[in-house]
Amino acid sequence: MSNIQGIEKSSITDPELLELMEEALHLGIPGEKFILILARVPSYAKAILKAMIIGFNQGNIDHRIKEVMRVQLARFAGDSYSGQLRSKRAIQEGLEEDLIDSGSNDYEDDERFSEAEKVALRFSDQMYLDPKKVDKYFYDEMKKHYSEAQIMELGGFMVLQYGMQTFIRTLDLSSD
Repeated sequence: MSNIQGIEKSSITDPELLELMEEALHLGIPGEKFILILARVPSYAKAILKAMIIGFNQGNIDHRIKEVMRVQLARFAGDSYSGQLRSKRAIQEGLEEDLIDSGSNDYEDDERFSEAEKVALRFSDQMYLDPKKVDKYFYDEMKKHYSEAQIMELGGFMVLQYGMQTFIRTLDLSSD
C-alpha cells in the first residue's frame, strides 16, 4: 500500500481538474494512482498536470526522445512506477522497448540515436549523475544541436519528470 492514498475519482467535482486528468490519462502519464494523490490538492494537481501536458504535447523536441529521457530519469530515481509507464504517443510513434532500454544504458554506442539525441540523453544523464559536468562546454556542445529554447524545453521537461519521479518513489506506488 502506498504511503499516501489517492482520493476517490467520484469525489472530484472540479471540471477543470477532471478534464486535465482525462487528458493526462489519455497521454498515459503520470498514471492514475499518482493523479488521484495529486488531486488531494486540486490547485497543485492542475498546475502539475498542465505542465506535464505541455511537456508532452508542445515544443520542438521529438516526443520519442523525451519519453526515453523520462524513463531514463525514472530508472535513475528508482521510481519503478513511472519507469514502467509508457506514453501512448511514444508507442503510437513507434518507440520500441529496446530503444528505451538503450537510452538508460548504452545509448552512447547505439547508432539508432542521432548525435543530437545522444546529447539530450547525456544532458539528463549528467544532470542526475554529475551536474558539475553540465558546464559551459557542455552547453556549447548542446547548442550545436539545439536552440536555446529547445535546451530550456529539455531542461524544463527533466526538472518536472525527475522531481516528480523522486517524489513518487517515496510514495511507494509500485507496491499497490
